[in-house]
Amino acid sequence: MEDDADYSATGLRMLDRNLRALDRLELTAAQQRLEAIQRVGKMSVQGLQPKLSAVLRVRKGRFEIVDCGGRFILKPPSLDFAQLPENEDVTMRMARAVGIEVPTHGLLRAIDDSLTYFIRRFDRQGRGRLPVEDFAQLSGADRDTKYDSSMEKVAAVVDAFCTFPAIERVKLFERTLFSFLIGNEDMHLKNFSLITREGKTEMSPAYDLLNTTIAIPKPREQMALPLNGKKTNLTRKDLMDYYGKQRLQINDRVLSGVLTRFQVGLAEWLKLLDQSFLSNDMRQRFYILLSERKQRLGL
Repeated sequence: MEDDADYSATGLRMLDRNLRALDRLELTAAQQRLEAIQRVGKMSVQGLQPKLSAVLRVRKGRFEIVDCGGRFILKPPSLDFAQLPENEDVTMRMARAVGIEVPTHGLLRAIDDSLTYFIRRFDRQGRGRLPVEDFAQLSGADRDTKYDSSMEKVAAVVDAFCTFPAIERVKLFERTLFSFLIGNEDMHLKNFSLITREGKTEMSPAYDLLNTTIAIPKPREQMALPLNGKKTNLTRKDLMDYYGKQRLQINDRVLSGVLTRFQVGLAEWLKLLDQSFLSNDMRQRFYILLSERKQRLGL
């Protein structure tokens, strides 16, 4: 966003090359939350965080809320947790900075000046829909049992269903390492999924990545699913030696390449935080967490 406009020309082109301007959302944060409640069951993507389905009307220069056929998901500010849209936006940018595939996403201004997070649906292509299944479905779990698993069982899903498991195990390691470093304690089974594109089944682009540690008043865990039998007090030995090398069978050369990419990315993360829409207090808490997790892993 620029000083004299809500959106930069570069940002608009990311949404559509023909988009020249974008109106503010015509709903306040409160109205968006009410719309999300009223539309529960009408859209295919749901969860605890309020969500709306939307399409981008390029000629009109605006997003419109729809019940079905949406190409974007909108997440308005939460009443329960502070600055979730700003948090998710910068965290997803941090993921992209270390090579994790993420969909087009960003922040939208609403008429009450609040910020809403948006993300393009990766399961839509042309007029069709790509096959996507989350790890709860693939594990025989549901919304009520999505935490009843482990990172070892997540790896087993990759081994069982991916076309090239060795490649996807590296992606899984990257996302596990990333989630630990940035304080994402909510990577349950429904936040992992597989997508089939051009005849290949692989991990879908990442989604729902955010720093829950700074969002939750008194966090008690570091992982949603246990790794090496632990959800807290994870060490380099747990993540690198046990999970990376032993369980995921990633060789030293590949593992070293991932770690080097993350070490370089850490500097970029600090820049992204500086440029983010998070409050100064939230940024400072994010900085402190990154420093502590980085030191714990020896990065």
